[in-house]
Amino acid sequence: MRYWITNVKVNTAVDPAEQELDILVENGKIAALGKYDSGEKRDGEGLHVFPGLVDAHCHLGLEGWGMRYEGLDINEKNECITPELNAADGFNPFDETVRHALEGGVTSVGTGPGSANVLGGTFMAVKTYGTRVDDMIIRNKVAMKCAFGENPKFLHQTSGVSTRMTNAAKLREMLFKAQEYLRKQEAAENDASKRPDFNYKLEALLPVIRGEMPLKAHAHQANDIFTSIRIAKEFGVKLTLEHCTEGHLIAEQLAKENFPIAAGPTFTHASKVELQNKTFATPGILHKAGCRVSIITDSPVIPQEQLGLVAGLAVRAGMDPFAALQAITINPARHLGIENRVGSIEPGKDADLIFCTGSILDSMTQVRRVIVNGQTVVIKI
Repeated sequence: MRYWITNVKVNTAVDPAEQELDILVENGKIAALGKYDSGEKRDGEGLHVFPGLVDAHCHLGLEGWGMRYEGLDINEKNECITPELNAADGFNPFDETVRHALEGGVTSVGTGPGSANVLGGTFMAVKTYGTRVDDMIIRNKVAMKCAFGENPKFLHQTSGVSTRMTNAAKLREMLFKAQEYLRKQEAAENDASKRPDFNYKLEALLPVIRGEMPLKAHAHQANDIFTSIRIAKEFGVKLTLEHCTEGHLIAEQLAKENFPIAAGPTFTHASKVELQNKTFATPGILHKAGCRVSIITDSPVIPQEQLGLVAGLAVRAGMDPFAALQAITINPARHLGIENRVGSIEPGKDADLIFCTGSILDSMTQVRRVIVNGQTVVIKI
């Protein structure tokens, strides 16, 4: 399939300027940006076009719509250490929240288990359009979720975790065991008799130990943020900082550390002590300090389809508008390691496009059309 999209105002998310360009879509990809020359033409009706939005951190498809208890597939409550869990095994493409995300212009997300387990399992990057998760996955196992602070202490206070020190010690123990497991595997080479007994939890951690995927650290308070950094450095593993609620208090130090940050969710009540310093100014302060920031919903905490709204609220609190746009497009794509596919309107990338009546950062803007992989999947009059 080959066609040109004409009569649109294009926001590429890599160029600050909105441009009147035509977009050539071919075989589900963006083939070129320029001016229509020949072939099928599709009128964009003067709408503003943005890349499909990307959320670097949510639990979309893992907590059922209207099923708070029956459909909750986020945290395994029977164990506090479950690195072997895989988001793809819990994701429900038919859940209403997935459709809501798509209709709101969020076409790619990082979703997975864990917010209250020391190790919660692996996140995946997935499109929000489809009926079978295997066909929707952009990249499986993009990160290993770990958590610090109040959530693990609350959920597992009677089963092994009641202090921040215990939480950190249990994570260190598992990383150390995984290092030793890998060392023994490598020392055994092809001699099966010398290989360590198979351990599913440790096998799941090997991509982290090898540097193939990062720890995705749930951390709100400044002290928890620094503990996650301390542990990552001790074991020489990659790290992304998730939530980072008190990041504005330590912005200069975080800029020097240079770990990717996914900030949010902010459009909520400060329901825990560790959220008492929550502010919409955090993403802007982190960006100005030199951090690479994504803005997240942590859906279902904030409905997935409101990703553009929360980025707009960050702008109202002082964030540069283009930086806010990048925080819900190309930055989260980089955060998840899928920037070669999504996050901006550039030749060679997936044709994931949203057509809006105005800026996606404006709360009055309506998403009129959504294209995923070159296919029109949402049309609103």
